Amino acid sequence: MLLYGAAKTVIAPVTRTLWPISVEGLHHIPERGPVILAANHLSLFDPLILGVALPREIIFIAKRELFAENTLARRLFTRALRAIGQLPVDRRPGQGSQDAMDHSLDVLAQGGVFGIFPEGSRSPDGRLYRGQTGLAWLALTAKAPVIPVALAGTDRIRPRGRRIPALRRVGVRVGPPVDLSAWAGESGKARSRRAATDAIMAAIGELSGQERVARYASSVKAELERGR
Repeated sequence: MLLYGAAKTVIAPVTRTLWPISVEGLHHIPERGPVILAANHLSLFDPLILGVALPREIIFIAKRELFAENTLARRLFTRALRAIGQLPVDRRPGQGSQDAMDHSLDVLAQGGVFGIFPEGSRSPDGRLYRGQTGLAWLALTAKAPVIPVALAGTDRIRPRGRRIPALRRVGVRVGPPVDLSAWAGESGKARSRRAATDAIMAAIGELSGQERVARYASSVKAELERGR
C-alpha cells in the first residue's frame, strides 16, 4: 500500500498532464469495503488511467506473459508488478485462472478493490467483446458488489503502429452496481456464471456505447494474427 500510494503521488500529476481525464460517476464507488471494478479494455494504459482517476487503491490482474523473468529487465519489471499487488492470470478462454481468482478473494476479504477486465484481452477494434466467466464466479463467491466502468479514448494514446504515445483526452465513466441477485449462491453453475457475466458486460456496454460482440477478443485477435 505504501508503494502504491507513493507511486500514485508521483505518477498521477504527470498522467493527468499528458492525458487529461474526464471522470463521471465516482459516487457509485463505496468509500470502504470490498468492491469489484469491471471495465472494458482498450489499451495497455487502462490500468494506469483507472489507478489515477479513481480514489481507492486498485489491485488488477495482469496477463501472465508480463511476469516473464528471462532477462534482468524482465525480472525487475516482474518484481515491480508483484510489489504493487498485481496478479498474473492466463487470459486464454477456457484456461485455468483459479490461482488469480483465489488471490482476488483474499483482496476482497480484506475489504480491498479488485479491478478486472472481463474481456481478458484488449479489444482489437474498439468493440466490446464477450466477458470471461471468472468474473461472475468471483462476484458470486465473494458476494462483493460489481461496479461497471467504461474507458474511452485510451486506445488513441498508442494505436497500432505508433511507438510514441500521443497526447489525448480520455474518459472514465462509473456506473451503479450490477444487480446479480438472480444468481446469488449459484457460483458453481456454469449457466448462472455465463448469465451474470453477460449482465455485467451489458452494463459496461451501456456506459461505453460500444458495439457488443458475442466472441472472445483473444480468439478474434488470434485469427487476425494468422491472417497477417
